[in-house]
Amino acid sequence: MYAVIKTGGKQYRISEGDEVKFEKLEGAIGDTVTFNEVLLTSDGENIALGQPYLENSKVIGRITRHGKNKKIVVLKYKRRKGYHRKKGHRQHFSLVRIESIEG
Repeated sequence: MYAVIKTGGKQYRISEGDEVKFEKLEGAIGDTVTFNEVLLTSDGENIALGQPYLENSKVIGRITRHGKNKKIVVLKYKRRKGYHRKKGHRQHFSLVRIESIEG
């Protein structure tokens, strides 16, 4: 069984037991997180599609870790002008283990 959920402005295809990196979520390590914006669920034969979300469906997970992703380098450059700017960015994330898909 799998589901497609929306969180942090992105959509994720998940199954039970998966560990997924999401945008930083509120909560401490070990807290339970509920995702109510379920777009699609499938059990292998039947597919349920929401308009835009499925009612009475939710995905439950547990936060296992908070951290930062690898650094992304942003470089601006204009040739022959001596202009260049270099910036780095590390996005915060929460690692969540999916425990159950209901609905």
